[in-house]
Order: sequence, then C-alpha cells, then structure tokens
Amino acid sequence: MSELALLETALGRYVDPLLGRDLQSAGVERRIELNGSRARVHIELGFPAAGYRETLSAALQQHLAAARPGLEVEVLLDWRIAPHAVQKGLQPLPGVKNVIAVASGKGGVGKSTVAVNFALSLLAEGARVGILDADLYGPSQPLMLGSRERPASPDGRRMHPIIAHGLQAMSIGFLLDSDAQPTIWRGPMATQALWQLLTETAWDDLDYLVVDMPPGTGDIQLSLSQKVPVAGSVVVTTPQDVALLDARKGLEMFRKVGIPVLGIVENMSTHVCSNCGHEEAIFGAGGGERLAREAGSELLGQLPLDIRIRQQADSGNPTVAADPESALAHRYRDIARLAVARLAYGEAADAGFPSIAVVED
Repeated sequence: MSELALLETALGRYVDPLLGRDLQSAGVERRIELNGSRARVHIELGFPAAGYRETLSAALQQHLAAARPGLEVEVLLDWRIAPHAVQKGLQPLPGVKNVIAVASGKGGVGKSTVAVNFALSLLAEGARVGILDADLYGPSQPLMLGSRERPASPDGRRMHPIIAHGLQAMSIGFLLDSDAQPTIWRGPMATQALWQLLTETAWDDLDYLVVDMPPGTGDIQLSLSQKVPVAGSVVVTTPQDVALLDARKGLEMFRKVGIPVLGIVENMSTHVCSNCGHEEAIFGAGGGERLAREAGSELLGQLPLDIRIRQQADSGNPTVAADPESALAHRYRDIARLAVARLAYGEAADAGFPSIAVVED
C-alpha cells in the first residue's frame, strides 16, 4: 500500500466526536494531497460548521501526524448543504432546501426562544437561514426579532420575508395591526392561513427554514406535519415530569407522520442565580436525558433558566445575536450544530452496532 493510501485509510478511520463515528462510515467527503513531508487535507461536511472548523482541523492534524511522524498537515474544511428527504408524497418548498420543525408538547417550555436562537446559531455556523413563526394564536417572533416591519408584496401574490439579524422571517404578527389584536380562527382557517404564510413567502435560497411550531399535538400541528415537507424535527422540553409526558407525545407525532426526530433539547435545565452564579435544578434533573433514552432519541443539549436569555429575547436581540461569544450562545450553537449533523448523517447514526463479519482462514 502506498504512503498516500495509508494516510487516506488513517483519515477515514478518524472518529469524530460530533458525528459519533469515523469519517469513512459517516460518508464524509475527504481528499488528501501528499507532497513529500507535507499533506493538504480537503474535508467537505454536509452541515455548516464555522464554530467547529478549528477544533476538527486541529484534531485531524494531530491524528495524521501520529500516523506519520514529522508530517506537516494543512486542513481545508468546507461544507455543502444538500436537501434531505421529506415525508412520502411531498416535494421540497421553492427556495428552501430543508425545513426543521422546533416543537413542544405543551406551552411554557421556552420553545420559541430556543427556535430563534437555534436559527441564529445555524446562521452563525455559515448557513442561509429563515424562521417561520407558525404559532398563529401567540406569535412571538416579531418581538424576539425586534421587528414590526410589514412584509412587502410587489407583485401582489408573494410576500418578501422580513430580514432581522440576518434571518429571513415571516409571522402572522408582522401582518397584524397591533400586538393586542387576537387571531380568532377555527382550526381549518388557521391551518390554511399558515399554509399561505409558508408557501406565499418568497424564501430566498435557504439552507434551513426553522419552523417555530405551535405547542401541543392538535389538529393544526398534525395537519402541518402531514402537509409541510419537513426534513427533521427538534423537541423542546423542561425537566419536570408533566412536560416530559407531553414532549413524548410530540415526539411520537412526528414519528407517526414519518418526520425524523433529530433530538431533544432540555430547556430550563438549571436555574442560574444572577447574584452568585449558583446553578440549581429547580425543575428536577435528568428528565431530558431519560426521555431521549426511553424514546430512542438523543439529548442535543441542556439550557439554563437564565435571566439574560429572557431579557435579550424580550428586547428583540436574542442571545446568539446579542452576545455571540458568551457561554450561553455557544450552548445554542453546539445544539444547532449537532442537530444538523444528525440531519446530514442520520442514516449512519441509526446503525447502533458495528457489523461483524466472520470469515474462515
């Protein structure tokens, strides 16, 4: 075997902590150029990873240098985001490669705050991202995004999304005269209105459209799950048992309609005291991890109950935009990066155990 082939084999066997498997079995695109004692490694991931670039590059340099001592390694890391499979019988939306639904089994768990920071995290990682506020009865994204702009419709048929913090955004809240104006619609009317918001918005070449779903598992949620081409979903819960019970229902709803669950986010995992910084699990501990284990899913991450998250969202400047280098922002980015990594390499992630071959000598 040539020296280049040996290096390529070593590269393929590198086990990436984010993927949870080696690059070969994950199907990561990779190429090595060898010139004497210098090697240039090209890696193309299937998800945006601006915040992971340096970590992965350093790890690959160390891994290949161990395979051949004295080797000088340069790593060039990029990504290409492809459209992923959706429910049978549905076609992707024009201008949108992937729809990711952020849902919760019940209200009050911080789903909308997670959704907007999730979207901003994907943007920070290097993707083109939009957010659709699908909660018609309680739209909160206009407040969180700090925009009361009304969408323009030059042709009278399609609306241009509002641009806020770099996100393409749409919400029924942008169309209402005031925050106090209620949306008084029965289920079919609400479903039709939401379908129009989704399909009559001129989304511009999005890698991901994050849909902030209404809480619960009722008629609107089921209709949307059956009609909207969703590539994957994220379920938000808090640690207490009543929230976990409802989150399990939401998770099972997605599975019944053929939408992959990328993982679970445990919000308000601990309370952080604004005076002393002490963390306490006031809603219980380990609930999200237990739900993920019992449901055969994955815990994407845990987020604290921190006053800064509430203050930043209420001021129209969510955490990832307001303080991008903070520990809180990095938690959101870790969660979002892991979710889209699972979307990109999900089939391999479900393998469970390595295959074992028995051969005779």
